[in-house]
Amino acid sequence: MRSVAFLSAGALAVPLLAGCSSEDPAGKPLAASDIGFADRSLVADGGTLRWAVDSVPDTLNTFQSDADATTTRVAQAVLPAMYRLDANGRPQLDADYLEKAEVVETEPRQVVLYKLNQQAVWSDGREIGAADFAAQWRALSGKDTAYWTARNAGYDRIEKIERGKNDLEVKVTFARPYADWKSLFSPLYPKDVMGTPDSFNDSARKKLKVTAGPFAVEKVDRKDDEVTLARNPRWWGHPAKLSEIVLRAVPRDKRAAALAAGELDLAEIDPESVKRITVAAKGTRSATPLMGPGSNLTAADSLRSWAVAKGTDEEAADEEISAREKQRKEISAYAREQQALRGFEVRRSLEPAYTQLALNGAEGPLADERVRRAVARAIDREALASAVLTPLGLPAEPVGSHLALSGQAAYADNSGALGGQDTAEAQALLADAGWVPGGPLKEEKKKGGKAAGAKGEKASSDEEESADGTYIVGEDDKAPREADRVLREADREKKQDPQKHKESGDGSKHLAQDGKQYTNKLKQGGAPGAYAPRGTAAPAGAAAGALAKDGKPLTLRFVLPSGPGSQTLRTVADRISGMLQKVGIRTEITKVADESYFKDHIASGQFDLALYSWPASAFPATDSRPIYAKPVPAADGSLNVEQNYTRVGTDQVDQLFDQAVSTLDEGESRGLIRKADSRIWAAAGSIPLYQRPQLTAARKDIANAGAFGFETPVYEDMGFLRKGTSHPSASPSKK
Repeated sequence: MRSVAFLSAGALAVPLLAGCSSEDPAGKPLAASDIGFADRSLVADGGTLRWAVDSVPDTLNTFQSDADATTTRVAQAVLPAMYRLDANGRPQLDADYLEKAEVVETEPRQVVLYKLNQQAVWSDGREIGAADFAAQWRALSGKDTAYWTARNAGYDRIEKIERGKNDLEVKVTFARPYADWKSLFSPLYPKDVMGTPDSFNDSARKKLKVTAGPFAVEKVDRKDDEVTLARNPRWWGHPAKLSEIVLRAVPRDKRAAALAAGELDLAEIDPESVKRITVAAKGTRSATPLMGPGSNLTAADSLRSWAVAKGTDEEAADEEISAREKQRKEISAYAREQQALRGFEVRRSLEPAYTQLALNGAEGPLADERVRRAVARAIDREALASAVLTPLGLPAEPVGSHLALSGQAAYADNSGALGGQDTAEAQALLADAGWVPGGPLKEEKKKGGKAAGAKGEKASSDEEESADGTYIVGEDDKAPREADRVLREADREKKQDPQKHKESGDGSKHLAQDGKQYTNKLKQGGAPGAYAPRGTAAPAGAAAGALAKDGKPLTLRFVLPSGPGSQTLRTVADRISGMLQKVGIRTEITKVADESYFKDHIASGQFDLALYSWPASAFPATDSRPIYAKPVPAADGSLNVEQNYTRVGTDQVDQLFDQAVSTLDEGESRGLIRKADSRIWAAAGSIPLYQRPQLTAARKDIANAGAFGFETPVYEDMGFLRKGTSHPSASPSKK
């Protein structure tokens, strides 16, 4: 089951698939991993790596519904996995656990034979074997509802598991063919965990007594928000270089300070922290909270502060002196942090996940496929990818598939099934759906600026014709800039001729210059707009007039998280809103608390537009089906959407997934997945935008850890470089 970061095709013709050409459409990863690669011989023995995570997990069982990214990180370090992902996001046999795994029979049943590494043992000394495979199958098959499992995909197709010719062989027989059999038994839990519902449901939540990886779980400390992993003395592979790994829960907006304070060695960080570390590394004087981008402190402010502090008003002078002292302390503390951050570097790659624009097709304007397609055609995906990734020094290429990322076997750019940015085509689709400019609008009772069921702040795009017959153009157009220039000139002249300018009752400023009337109306939560008399031609690139149908304006609820780590999403949303305005679609942006964003809005369908991310899977036929499956009515009358929160699906897409997961021909399965992706594009329920940036701050002497990209981390190779050793110039994936 894929988890959220951090959420009919009609008669539209689908072009021939890229897979029909001789060139592999999968391509290569857009960015290599960046982990400070070093040969094991250069890494010192011992040491504790303090690694930031988002939370201490509620469970250590990855097959439970409340498992999170930290659960997965722990499992990778302490449990067997039959397959691990390589630099291209493709599964590769893990030789520490397997000598061989292959399909040995296809008729009358698919049979997979696993040959285990003869040294592979659990931490209690027992050999890993068929009993562990069988216990995991029974727990996850879905037949025993006493097991509280989050998923059973693949395990429900197994008919039986038995010992092979010896204890090192495990024979798995499938009742139905299963293309993604390599996804199974990774991770593999011991029979002690999987053997009974009680041990599965409860025992593995807070501790794992028996493990089989380079590390073992030593302690889960929820009081101090830490999970400690220690070397596993029974590990048979390359010995772990580190003595311990401490996974410490630190909020993302606090990580730069924690790094500077010496409390962390490794942490994924936000773009603002990237800037701080980059500036610190250059050894130049850096911006402070009071000086630099976004600061309002000017030379005039400093002069005024000095004057007040030295003035005759003793009370004001005392307050100013106190404020200046506080500022000096803040600047001093910030400078010390910057000095400490010089010991870190930023390792950059692209996360194996992509951000998408989700369009809720269950109701409202977006229930019409033509409107969804119009939204998609109005959006410039290249511009959005560039806005997010180019400033970070990462490749800014839009994602072309819902089901895989560039480099993965199933990837192909199928966005042509929908088409690229085309304002004229978007407007034509809207017109065909009955949405036309102007027209009488019915008075509607305001909902207090909230999406249905939402509690948040609203900001409207407000691109509409005003009551006094003037048009409003977007903030990116020429008119607002000209108006701002004129208003600034007017302000300078106001003292000389107060009668030349006047304030209107609604707080707007009106003035005339060169025979044109300008108004700069300031609205709470909205961008300033420029007005001109009715009939005046809009400047080039101006937004289209607001669209209406049956007396109702075309307005979409755009729901966003409000937390400090969501600034990038909010920036992208603002740009999308501007793009939609240009074809006449208004948006009402509602910001909600991070903790309620997904559960109360995305999963419950209380949105029209939303931004969230999906991780890429090496097994899309299995993992992506519930995300794009056609919703079906449940027994209680509700709609069962599985993970398809856009509520857009087709029978054809479902059939293609079913066929892809049931064929053992890998080439045929890939072709079916790519065809399904083309149909998903055509239905326009979600629009992939860009691969998420992966930004990791690492101590400069840390080896083999950082921005992993697709690759499964090699925990036993992580560590600190020996003194006097520097990183080689390239990682294995770059050589």
